[in-house]
Amino acid sequence: MELLPNSRTESDGSAVIRVLSYNIRSLRDDTAALARVISACAPDLVLVQEAPRFFRWRKKLARLAAACGQVVLTGGATAAGPAVLCSLRAVVDGTEDVLLPLTPGLHRRGLATAVVRFGGARLGVISCHLSLQQAERQEQGGMLLERLAALGTEHAVVGGDLNERPDGRTFRRLASTLQDCRTAAPWGGEFTSTPTDPHQRIDALFATPGIEVLGCGVPLDQPGVRAADLRAATDHLPVLAALRVPATDLN
Repeated sequence: MELLPNSRTESDGSAVIRVLSYNIRSLRDDTAALARVISACAPDLVLVQEAPRFFRWRKKLARLAAACGQVVLTGGATAAGPAVLCSLRAVVDGTEDVLLPLTPGLHRRGLATAVVRFGGARLGVISCHLSLQQAERQEQGGMLLERLAALGTEHAVVGGDLNERPDGRTFRRLASTLQDCRTAAPWGGEFTSTPTDPHQRIDALFATPGIEVLGCGVPLDQPGVRAADLRAATDHLPVLAALRVPATDLN
């Protein structure tokens, strides 16, 4: 399998970046294996779902970030689970954690959002974890797109655990507005759930139309990523994408 390109900044100011989306199940599994998987993927951005939300959650998330050569950009308990980690390559323009409306009896959901720059490229970022309940999930999909537009960036990436397959209504709605990165440039494995029996794709990365998707999928053959670590790290498989983000026109 051909390897994804390494991160770099082009002479025209555009940036090739690696983005990883990963449900880490509140760090309830093998955190050393999790850190090895993330590190081997060499991401510029890690869009996390199910970050720790309770006792000493900030310290736990910071420890994971440090073990992967990342820093915590935003999210965690303040976004009801989604978070964003980034490499020191990223220049941060702003962050905001958004709590979505609570449906009585269901788990609180939220969005971790940020605007970052790599070289001359400016990028909106959203990490999400949508509802298990279909009607609520559909509403959240609409709110996600509204929040994405409100970031005010020409280029953006969205990643998360959608709790829905590609033929689902919310997944299709997102893919009708954004590029489903896996469909745009298949690479690696397809299915993200479960690590011991991969049979469905419920985790995804999306990008705005102006971004060039260079490859996207589960990093099964990424150098340094071991099958045993993928099984031990959490109950989802990660999604890794390489993207070329155009330089932002400031005129």
